[in-house]
Amino acid sequence: MTFEKVCKLADIPDEGVVGLEVDGTPVALVRQGEEVFALHDVCSHAEVRLSEGEVYDGTLECWLHGSCFDLRSGKPTGPPANKPVPVYRVKIDGDDVLVSLSKES
Repeated sequence: MTFEKVCKLADIPDEGVVGLEVDGTPVALVRQGEEVFALHDVCSHAEVRLSEGEVYDGTLECWLHGSCFDLRSGKPTGPPANKPVPVYRVKIDGDDVLVSLSKES
């Protein structure tokens, strides 16, 4: 599995989200405390950027219709979305955040 350096840990606000592209794939990086999660940065319901939404209670909320996606699994926690978004593996190496685009299993 190949990991690519995408940003510094300090670039992601605590309890916040940053949108970026990794090899042309939109990725939302979410930081909660010491953990960083990576989800596909397109809502499965309305095709808008999840990185423009809010983070709370282990989810990332889509700003357009309010669907929330679990940070660990990418599964929606309520309607209107009914399909999960892909999640990606994250490693922290010192101050660097690395992401693998291989989907979690």
